[in-house]
Amino acid sequence: MRGILRETEFRSEDLPEQDRFDAWRELMSSTHAPMRLESERAADFRAHQRLIDLGAVAVWPARFEQLVFLRTPKLIRQADPEVYHLSLLRDGRAGVSWGREQNVYRAGDFHLNDSSRPYEIWTHRGWISSVGVEIPKSLLPLPAATVDRAVGRHLCDRSGPGALLAHFLTQLAAGTGGYRPSDGPRLATVLADLVAAVLAHAVEDERAQPAETRTRVLTLRAKAFIRQNLHDPDLTPGRVAEHLHISRGYLHRLFRAEGETVAAYVRGARLTGAHRDLADPAHAGTPVHVIAARWGFPRAADFTRAFRAAYGMPPSEHRGLGTGT
Repeated sequence: MRGILRETEFRSEDLPEQDRFDAWRELMSSTHAPMRLESERAADFRAHQRLIDLGAVAVWPARFEQLVFLRTPKLIRQADPEVYHLSLLRDGRAGVSWGREQNVYRAGDFHLNDSSRPYEIWTHRGWISSVGVEIPKSLLPLPAATVDRAVGRHLCDRSGPGALLAHFLTQLAAGTGGYRPSDGPRLATVLADLVAAVLAHAVEDERAQPAETRTRVLTLRAKAFIRQNLHDPDLTPGRVAEHLHISRGYLHRLFRAEGETVAAYVRGARLTGAHRDLADPAHAGTPVHVIAARWGFPRAADFTRAFRAAYGMPPSEHRGLGTGT
């Protein structure tokens, strides 16, 4: 224990090499939530963490080697502390995946996770330096829907509320000797308010855009998500709308404004991909029905009918033209 606020410290070098990674895994599970960890450095893992206890809120400056954090549905069912985790990346790079959503974070970025949602975090080789914050959901003065919209966003420390929060965390991480134990709950309240301000600011930035710009951005995001998931035969307008946090009706209106339907856009993009693969000599040995299935057409007859309607010839004839047969 160090300082006047309650603080504990973990140093991997204080343990035998064979025990270090297991000890770090247990520490991470108790600090945030039960999770599975993997590392290419597991045989001789090095890490350092200070845990600053503010009562309901915990802050943990940490430095560690390459890691993969996995919070799976099974682990969530087993135990969910109902907390939000906000991390300020101070050095290094990391990627985060929430199922079909992904983002990449660099020094100066915050990223937000929810202990009730599955996620995977992977850091790049080398050392990572960060400051993590654990806040009970009940303590954050924001509607859950607003916080949900902030998960997966780039939240940076360069201006506005993000700069204030980064300064607060950096100062606290630098040393706690100037604080009394009675300051802990007050600091926790200030920290929760700052985190709420950062998240609300990020969400409101999007809402503050002119309606025309916001509509165009949503349409582009919808099309990008569709293109990233064309190989999934279960891709539906409902999935797209859920990803964008809008209703299916609003999604259909976005596409109608551009003179097409969601289904037509998906079908056209899939046919374009299949059309390209069928003409590619690299795929000459792949059966037509396999290419069709790869592009979201599980039934060969449906694919042939749609392909003929779009290109005026069956897929086998198009392939013949492309290969010169």
